[in-house]
Amino acid sequence: MDTIIKVNSIEQIHEMLNLDKPEHHLITVINVSDLEIPQEMVGVKIVTHMYCIALKDEHCGLEYGRSSYDFSNGVLLFTAPHQAFSATKPLTKNEGEGWLLFIHPDFFKKSFLEKKISQYNFFEYQANEALHLSKSEINSLNFVISNIREEYIQKVDCQSQSIIISNLELLLNYSLRFYERQFIGRSIDNQDIVARFEIILKTFLDEKLLSKNGIPDIYYFAEKVNLSPNYFSDLVLRVTGIPAKTHINNLVLRKAKEMLLGSNKSVSEIAYSLGFNYPHYFSRFFKLKTDITPSNYRKINNYIPVMHVI
Repeated sequence: MDTIIKVNSIEQIHEMLNLDKPEHHLITVINVSDLEIPQEMVGVKIVTHMYCIALKDEHCGLEYGRSSYDFSNGVLLFTAPHQAFSATKPLTKNEGEGWLLFIHPDFFKKSFLEKKISQYNFFEYQANEALHLSKSEINSLNFVISNIREEYIQKVDCQSQSIIISNLELLLNYSLRFYERQFIGRSIDNQDIVARFEIILKTFLDEKLLSKNGIPDIYYFAEKVNLSPNYFSDLVLRVTGIPAKTHINNLVLRKAKEMLLGSNKSVSEIAYSLGFNYPHYFSRFFKLKTDITPSNYRKINNYIPVMHVI
């Protein structure tokens, strides 16, 4: 059975890593060079109540989500509260480079990031979907981290949180920009993934699995292409300009139109065939996409029931 350690505070993180007492109770920056991970801690799963952003090098093996990854120089990763991660190898002091930024969710309270933080999907990415950085990008992030550390080490005043929050937003927006660059740089691979997604979706429709399994969700397709749901969704959007959910709905709609004009099935029968539990859900879906009901779609297209010759 896996050993799991739950960490609920910044102070507990420092205690677990044998570090000095933190300067701030809700946010901390830890230098990787100060870390020492003994063999007995390798493989131990750590679940924190914090957000974590970490810049790692090749000496820092880490496992989280469904993946393990030995990082090359300059890789940025993100974890959200309640995600589990663990070390994949021992680490001695001054062996690794980089930093770990831990932020307790309470730090965001009453700030614009309290709600906006959920919009940064990369907190739900897997380890093999981490962000690979250039030297100039690393320098940009290091400058922001330095500002954050300097601000909370100083005597805290009424402006401290807003200044740190602004720097955190800058750090997150830099990360968005760098991920955009990474998506573009991997355009050929990403196009292959989108092509696989479309083939899987069409196969799902052609094999008439909708009536049995219902309309597949993002999680289904992400698993089929070995990606996390958020990374898969962002990838499809950036490659095609259309959200993955819209791709799914568009293909279901196309199939619905074919069945409405090319079969003798009633609207209710078509709804069940397409995986809708109730016919009125299908009618609502169809009208939302076309501004007309399935029955009216048949009327305006001069639908004639298919005649079967015996």
